[in-house]
Amino acid sequence: MNSKFIAIEGLEGAGKTTSSLVVATILHEYGIHNIIHTREPGGTPLSEKLRQLLKNDTYHKEKITHYAELFVVSAARVQLVENVIKPALARGTWVIGDRHELSSQAYQGGGREISHDFIRCLRKETLGNFTPDLTLYLDISPEISLQRVTERGQLDRIEKEPLHFFTKIRNKYLAIAKSDMTIYTIDANRSKEKVKTDIENIINPWLRTIP
Repeated sequence: MNSKFIAIEGLEGAGKTTSSLVVATILHEYGIHNIIHTREPGGTPLSEKLRQLLKNDTYHKEKITHYAELFVVSAARVQLVENVIKPALARGTWVIGDRHELSSQAYQGGGREISHDFIRCLRKETLGNFTPDLTLYLDISPEISLQRVTERGQLDRIEKEPLHFFTKIRNKYLAIAKSDMTIYTIDANRSKEKVKTDIENIINPWLRTIP
């Protein structure tokens, strides 16, 4: 079975980490054990540094502009794709990613309202035609999302944004998922067991189609 890249998307608190472990368990059942987990932004030494810059909100009160945020996220993503994900796939290793380019469309496109055309052009120049083979979008209401991240402890720069920011992100996620057959939407407002069942019902038949 050829190695694939599976991305997991969603708002903060949607359960991406737990879901990535569920996907890995299913892959193990098919005899697939060469698996790596990645996260965005992050995943390489440079990308992790860029992640810290994005998450931190103490730059002597300097505001990170929307375009600067997009460029930093994109730079971290290119480092990860070229130095980790593509080499892994080339050697037959499966990749389960906590976020990928869909996050930019949702967060910087939906939340920050940067034009779709601009983000699309940036994606084309930096990633070419590289995309995940399958994307699981964990759909969660912004209210539950913020409740969960608040319960986890101290909030980062992104998590401190107001509710309407995350509402715009969710709406963008839903709109894109509706038009892309490689994106599967899962109701993540429910229990972990129900989300797990949905993931199994998506991944199992999908795996059986792979040569």
